[in-house]
Amino acid sequence: MKPVLRYGSLLLLVLTFLDLSSAIAEPVPLQRAVQMALTHSAVAAAASADEQRAYQSYREIRNQYIPQFSIGSGLGKAWGYPLSLEGSAPAIFNVNTQSTVYNPAIRDFLRAAHTDWQASTAQGADQRNQLIQDTVLSYAELVKWMDSLERLRQEQSDASRMQQVVDARIQEGVDSPSESNRAKLAVARVRLRLSQALGAIDVLRKRLSNLTGIPADSIDAVRDSMPMLPEMPKDDFADRVASTDPAVQAADAQAAAQKYRARGEHRALWPTADFAGQYALLSPTLTDYQQFFQPGSFQRQNGTVGLVLRLNFLNESQRARAHAADAAAVRAQKDAETARNRTSEEALRLQRSVEQLSAAQQVADLEYQVAQSSFDALKVRLDAGTAKFHEVEDAREQLNDRYNGLLDASFELQRARIALLRVTGELAKWVAGQK
Repeated sequence: MKPVLRYGSLLLLVLTFLDLSSAIAEPVPLQRAVQMALTHSAVAAAASADEQRAYQSYREIRNQYIPQFSIGSGLGKAWGYPLSLEGSAPAIFNVNTQSTVYNPAIRDFLRAAHTDWQASTAQGADQRNQLIQDTVLSYAELVKWMDSLERLRQEQSDASRMQQVVDARIQEGVDSPSESNRAKLAVARVRLRLSQALGAIDVLRKRLSNLTGIPADSIDAVRDSMPMLPEMPKDDFADRVASTDPAVQAADAQAAAQKYRARGEHRALWPTADFAGQYALLSPTLTDYQQFFQPGSFQRQNGTVGLVLRLNFLNESQRARAHAADAAAVRAQKDAETARNRTSEEALRLQRSVEQLSAAQQVADLEYQVAQSSFDALKVRLDAGTAKFHEVEDAREQLNDRYNGLLDASFELQRARIALLRVTGELAKWVAGQK
């Protein structure tokens, strides 16, 4: 039994080591997190699939000008004059070909499909920018909570030590027993904030894991990997940004595509010309062709080639379809104008929000510095015996509140500036460290 116990203990030790090693978080720089999100996220994959679908739709219409060939046979038995099978005479072997020669409607539909492809490309760029923004914001918030976690752990240690000091002072008769509850309250508050920080870190790691494909337990944010945020432009760039935003470009392209499509529906009433050809190898034994031809005039190999002309001058259903397409084109144009106005307003709102949040961050910083000075002064007075213990604890609690307020104000400013970078089209360059 001793060797078995020895090997069992060794196996348990190895498994324990593996569990501990897997729980160690891996430093993941911001650039790597964004790169993994762009290659792993379902949003990026869906955007690429939409672009590919739009491109293949464009090729489908364009290839109508290329002759299409089909090879087959139409074997069958005929009684009386041989009728056609699906538009072709019964034949041992046949070849059919067809292509568009002149069709004004298809030309416009081709332009519409090409513009739809451009719109899907712009939409894909907008979705990728949104993905980058979500990844960066989650990463920045994780950095914020990890910074807060270090201070909270120090606060928890200080609060526990102060509780022991208060209990000792109560036993010595220096403080009243009511001070014990005050010390316990301080410990409980720190424990609550610590629990909130740990919960937020777990949620953010899970979110980044879903975006990047990296296991949640292996994600550890690196503060130094986040580049310095650039200075905000001083001019009013709202109208200028609206013309370069991918969402606006996609809306403009969709409006143009709908306009081409509406014109194509009207031109569907114009004359068209198609090239067509057919070859068939007939069987004299399976059909009664020879009975309907003069003796010696029947031949097994037959072919036809020519132009098929059409003129749809009387088609009220197509006219109604064209008018409906006109209405859809007007709607698409108005949607593009709405998208442009919305982007312009969002850019202006973010610009003003960054200014306000910058001022709020300065206020929070000054309040924290004042609270720090007051706390340091009270500690000196406590050592000199001219201040009470609960005054120092109140100052410490106020200092902690001011610090948390400073973290929140700094993060809100960071969030607004990152959103502004996306609106101006500089977010991807900022992540890559480019100027």
